[in-house]
Amino acid sequence: MARDRTPADLVGAAPDAAFEISFDGRPVPALPGQSVAAALWAAGVLAWRTTRVGGRPRGAFCGIGQCHDCLATINSRPNRRACLVPARPGDAVTTQEGHGHAGLGV
Repeated sequence: MARDRTPADLVGAAPDAAFEISFDGRPVPALPGQSVAAALWAAGVLAWRTTRVGGRPRGAFCGIGQCHDCLATINSRPNRRACLVPARPGDAVTTQEGHGHAGLGV
């Protein structure tokens, strides 16, 4: 039994080339179809938000857009659910602190 085939080989997929997003200014590789959360996880980033009370770190928890733990600031827009937002070339993801409106004066 050949073990050198990848899952993409098995289904005959021809994925597009990888691209780059950034997290707090650091380059992060991403693949077409990946969510922002998946790209961050693959790069070893597990937390990209801090809580309003206590500043505790948060990242993806449920991974299906139900829990809001994965909120992130993406391209200067706070409170985006990173597990639901598809990564796009050049996306800039920054750590979101508190409710994400500090820069908006709200």
